[in-house]
Amino acid sequence: MIVTTINVNGVRAAVRERSEKNRGLLPWLAETSADVVCLQETRADDEQLAKALAPALADGWRLASAEPHIKGRSGVAILSRHPIDDTRLIDSEEFGHHGRYLEADIAGLTVASVYVQTGEAGTAWQAEKERFMATLADRMGKLLASGSDAVVCGDWNIAHTEADIKNWKANVKRSGFLPGERQWLTDLLATGWVDVMRALHPGVNGPYSWWTWRGRAFDNDAGWRIDYHLATPGLAARAVSARVEKFAAYELRWTDHAPVTVEFR
Repeated sequence: MIVTTINVNGVRAAVRERSEKNRGLLPWLAETSADVVCLQETRADDEQLAKALAPALADGWRLASAEPHIKGRSGVAILSRHPIDDTRLIDSEEFGHHGRYLEADIAGLTVASVYVQTGEAGTAWQAEKERFMATLADRMGKLLASGSDAVVCGDWNIAHTEADIKNWKANVKRSGFLPGERQWLTDLLATGWVDVMRALHPGVNGPYSWWTWRGRAFDNDAGWRIDYHLATPGLAARAVSARVEKFAAYELRWTDHAPVTVEFR
């Protein structure tokens, strides 16, 4: 089973053809080896999402989605080449319908697409982010306790360690690299979840998965590693490869993230 996660930064923009060489998300979906693709920040309701992805659905992809509760924000989805047996939203009065979490049971595996929102230190946005983090940790605790194979993929908007962000010294007071956020991830991993990319690529910087559109951050690989596959221990032990599919050039990007792909055997 090959699982990819990608924040599309607006699915309707992602499917737009920009040039002869940059044809957007749809050709990537047609060519990828992935069995399951988790999308974040679709920024589209269910109808808009299905319309944007219509060529991929006609090509055989199945779709499950959780639309955002506010127009133009959030939204997650899961595309699968295999039948989707069941889906679940996160059990939360506050966040259940925010379009930030969706689980799907696929070929004996539970796959979740998660979008942890961007915060801003010392603001209500950060407080909301931290409430969602607590809700997410609770759900992941239940998943882990169930004993089933599961992987939670997505844009976590947290760089865990100094190795996960190029310019970490300039970001120690910024949301996404705050001590409390990093500790939250440390505590989550201590419960048994495995950061598959880091497990397969120990002791290296990155590989980064997000670069700002501004300046030469992409060309200089001045990025953040914030897109993770967190897997249950048994599943993580079966991971044989993990890679960031960084675009070959700036002008070929159809999102500010890159697909992150893990193969499980």
